[in-house]
Amino acid sequence: MKKLKACKNCGIIHDKEKCPKCGSKESTDSFRGRIIVFDPEKSEIAKNLGIKDKGNFAIKT
Repeated sequence: MKKLKACKNCGIIHDKEKCPKCGSKESTDSFRGRIIVFDPEKSEIAKNLGIKDKGNFAIKT
């Protein structure tokens, strides 16, 4: 199983060499918390964190 990393730019959690969302190669394996967003327009937490897309995101990188 590959180790999960969080993109330092957009916060998405992934296991690839570069971020599948923004294409950045700047990732960290030490992130805190996780939020899974299904409907970013209705989610108050996503709005507070500035998340505008569906996905699996780190709360703090």
